[in-house]
Amino acid sequence: MNLIVLMIDTMRMDHIGFHNEGKPVFDGIPACRTPNIDRFAAEAVVFDNMYPEALPTIPARAGLMTGARTLVNRPWAPLADTDISISEILGPNGYVCGIASDTYHYRAPGMNYHRAFHSYEWVRGQEYDPWKSHPPDLDLDDYVNSHFDEVWRARAAQFLTNTRVFKSADEWFAPQVADLTVQWLKDNRDHPNVFFWMDSFDPHEPWDPPAEFDVYNDPNYKGPRLVLPMGGMAADWASPEEVDFLRGMYAGEVASVDWALERVFGALEELGYYDDSMVVLMGDHGFPLGDHGKFLKGVDRLYGEIMNVPFMVRMPGGEHAGRRVSAIAQFQDFLPTMLDLLGLGANNMDLPGESLRGLIEGETDEHRVSVICGYQDGLGRVIRSRDWSLILRPAGEQSELYDLHKDPGETKNLIADNAEVVREMIEQFGSIYYGDLWPGQNVTAVPEFVRRAIGDHALQNEGKNVLGLQGKHEISSGMVD
Repeated sequence: MNLIVLMIDTMRMDHIGFHNEGKPVFDGIPACRTPNIDRFAAEAVVFDNMYPEALPTIPARAGLMTGARTLVNRPWAPLADTDISISEILGPNGYVCGIASDTYHYRAPGMNYHRAFHSYEWVRGQEYDPWKSHPPDLDLDDYVNSHFDEVWRARAAQFLTNTRVFKSADEWFAPQVADLTVQWLKDNRDHPNVFFWMDSFDPHEPWDPPAEFDVYNDPNYKGPRLVLPMGGMAADWASPEEVDFLRGMYAGEVASVDWALERVFGALEELGYYDDSMVVLMGDHGFPLGDHGKFLKGVDRLYGEIMNVPFMVRMPGGEHAGRRVSAIAQFQDFLPTMLDLLGLGANNMDLPGESLRGLIEGETDEHRVSVICGYQDGLGRVIRSRDWSLILRPAGEQSELYDLHKDPGETKNLIADNAEVVREMIEQFGSIYYGDLWPGQNVTAVPEFVRRAIGDHALQNEGKNVLGLQGKHEISSGMVD
């Protein structure tokens, strides 16, 4: 059996038609349409509660590719010499391994996540990738507003310089990656077993969807064509109309990725891969679109819009199609699952995750009670179960507890009235998972942690936040050796 992985960066689960069922996520923004992903989902086993452990891009992929837990001690870093990645397992077992991506962090100085792949191809120019150096031949003020400082203006300018060469929808990043994927699938069809990892950076910001997909905004909008959001509270740098515009730009970007995927799905069917391959479509994390006041990723934004990721597994011949899984799963379960289903499960004894095979095949509906997630180098953690989301913040910040059944949008903080729920959730994970949030190594640590988490309920209204990390790793990846 072959393995094909379709990784879609920054894909909010609620922007996939299969999940949003045609219902808008934001007032005034039409529901995002993804007919090609929807058709794939109908032929797959679909997970509703898959989560990363450590964010963002590189730690998430480290967990997926190596099966390692990443929250405690895996910062943004290359594969270690002692890591054994998925390609290093499948290659010696007779698989020809390939990867194609426009995720420029793969080719950043010192990065090596393409290690042991037999072939790899990079598409240049995403985000702040220093691909082109000439000034953009346009008025930058048409793409930013007056609040953008020189740092943010430079980021927008690099993206616009990189993309001015694109004259048609087919020249944008997602179609380029899709075309490389299709060509590889054709060229390598005669091998007995293949493993291919397609990694699309879109719909990651910046956003500039081709005209065919830029259909989610108010046609009467007169402001600048903002191609990326800034950090901080959106109300401090954007008007309500600009916030809506950015949300529409993201939806258009998602729609354009879905269109690009059509050619990949078509090739998988035409070349017969659907008959003898396991195909996985997934995201690495979602993206805040001002749902809780801010855009961009950050340690103070550990809500469902960034934590819930799409995860769909299409088995050969569409076996088990239509199964919907609500069990809690996490990225360290991915590699054990793939190896188990490929008949290589004897490699799983050293992996901390657990195979999802029973969930996929309908033998069980249970897996994990809860998961803990966050940034390895950030103050803040979230624990999520089927019922609750507990967001833990540093001392002096108001932690939060949400009932995910009654309040899936996480708008009503119930922490003050649910001390026992908070205690039970905290006690599911040892002190090492909380980093500097942990109050101390003594017998009163848990009660102190619970007391501090509940804290002074009035803090809810003080609007305190923890500094996010957006830009730190993006800028480092924009360097050259």
